[in-house]
Amino acid sequence: MTEQNKNTIELAFDDRGLIPVIAQDIRTKDILMLAYANETAVRLTRETGYAHYYSRSRRRIWKKGEESGNMQKVTGILVDCDADTLVYQVEQHCAACHTGHWSCFYRTIDGKTISDRLFEPDKVYNKRNE
Repeated sequence: MTEQNKNTIELAFDDRGLIPVIAQDIRTKDILMLAYANETAVRLTRETGYAHYYSRSRRRIWKKGEESGNMQKVTGILVDCDADTLVYQVEQHCAACHTGHWSCFYRTIDGKTISDRLFEPDKVYNKRNE
């Protein structure tokens, strides 16, 4: 992940300097989560090989798993045709969702839960459901 190609695609960040990022498990192909990144978060992801995002609510960059230990090792980054969305292909450690589920997409639009919780958030996070 640390080698950067001089032909890097110029990304189309929005008017707030953000770009949506979909995290996808490289093994299962499951969609794990959607988050946002700014230019610095993308750079840190590329430099370290671990997923970094920008929290719109906390207004800061965060490394996925910095509090829970549920890191995302990035094995590849895909860019869509308009260069305005990224896919981080990741090796997910434990669960991706702060609710304790494997994926943030653990329920249907009708409210049916379709996956089990892998950990109890109150036992992992200092603050409940950040």
